[in-house]
Amino acid sequence: MALESNDLAMLQRGGLSPYEQFDMARQQAKKPSGVAIAGLTVASVGAAAAIGAWIFGPLYGNAKAGQAREAAQSAKELAAAQYQAALQLLQTQNQNTQATIDRLIGTVAAERNERIAGDLNITTTINDTQSGQQAASQSQTTAIDNAVSQVMNQTFADAITGRSSLNATPVQIYSAPQPCGCPGCGCGQ
Repeated sequence: MALESNDLAMLQRGGLSPYEQFDMARQQAKKPSGVAIAGLTVASVGAAAAIGAWIFGPLYGNAKAGQAREAAQSAKELAAAQYQAALQLLQTQNQNTQATIDRLIGTVAAERNERIAGDLNITTTINDTQSGQQAASQSQTTAIDNAVSQVMNQTFADAITGRSSLNATPVQIYSAPQPCGCPGCGCGQ
């Protein structure tokens, strides 16, 4: 094989001929590069993840949805229990408030009645004093006191004199006949 002048020139310079450069590039292209291997690996993993998500995604989603339903149900039950507790507390407060109001109303009503009764007594006393009814009332009281005193005095006098005894029949004092005390009379009395 004979070397051409181009080949000889290339050998002297230490370079490759255009054919050798082409052949080297072709051989280099056949070898897998690191970028190609990394790309192929990433693509394979991505495809596997996509297939896994396509197959297992609904199962995972259903499991998470079930957990979310359970959490929502628990929250609902807790909220209902807290609502009932708050409602019961509110009812108790309303009952206590109503009882307090009832006590206050009773106290105010009693005070009002006492005030009205006191006003009526004061008014009656003032009216009686002005119209003389109080004097009439006092004279009636005096007459009653005098009558009671008279009855008590009469009863005491009857008890002392014996006019009032336990017998219903009046008793007269009797003494036996005595001989006459006349001198020489003989009347027999």
